[in-house]
Amino acid sequence: MMNTMNTATLGKQTKQRDIWKLTMTAMLSAIAFILMFLEFSVPVMPSFIKMDLSELPALVGAFAMGPVSGMLICLIKNLLHLFMTTTGGVGELSNFILGASFVVPAGLVYRKWKGRKSAVAGAVAGAVLMAVISIFSNYFIVYPVYYNFMPKEAILAAYQVIFPGVKDIFQCLIVFNAPFTFVKGIFSVAITMLIYKPLSPFLKGAYRK
Repeated sequence: MMNTMNTATLGKQTKQRDIWKLTMTAMLSAIAFILMFLEFSVPVMPSFIKMDLSELPALVGAFAMGPVSGMLICLIKNLLHLFMTTTGGVGELSNFILGASFVVPAGLVYRKWKGRKSAVAGAVAGAVLMAVISIFSNYFIVYPVYYNFMPKEAILAAYQVIFPGVKDIFQCLIVFNAPFTFVKGIFSVAITMLIYKPLSPFLKGAYRK
């Protein structure tokens, strides 16, 4: 009888936890989607490259609920953005790949080694991976589509106005986009470290029941 009651209680707690995780994932996805529109230009980058912090909720979710939740937040925000895209989903595909490469390593490291230092280490490693992948994601996926709207020569010229030493698009992605993407990730890491502890009781409410 006692085993039956324990099993029922455990099953109820598991169901509550799953519902809470789904709720938190949906909420963080909505915030990430909104943050995609709060983009702004950076002086050291061409005007067509914008900064946003839409990976921030996904990083928070990866820490609070695991890497799968973080990846789902990246996926959902980009699926929602598909309804207003002008690039046929190519930009959203790249954004998902980069976001997942950022938050999944962070979530995996934090899940295995709980603690602030491991969280920072995992997130910084994710930011490095995201920066490296951004070179190839932009070169093979995003920019070939952009060339239909802005000639390749015009894009290269926009980079050369800032730094004349770059000779081709691949060089531009290494010199400009990879560091930019890394810094973008680090901003998310820094803000997450500031807000995660105050938000933790709310984000992990299901686990405390």
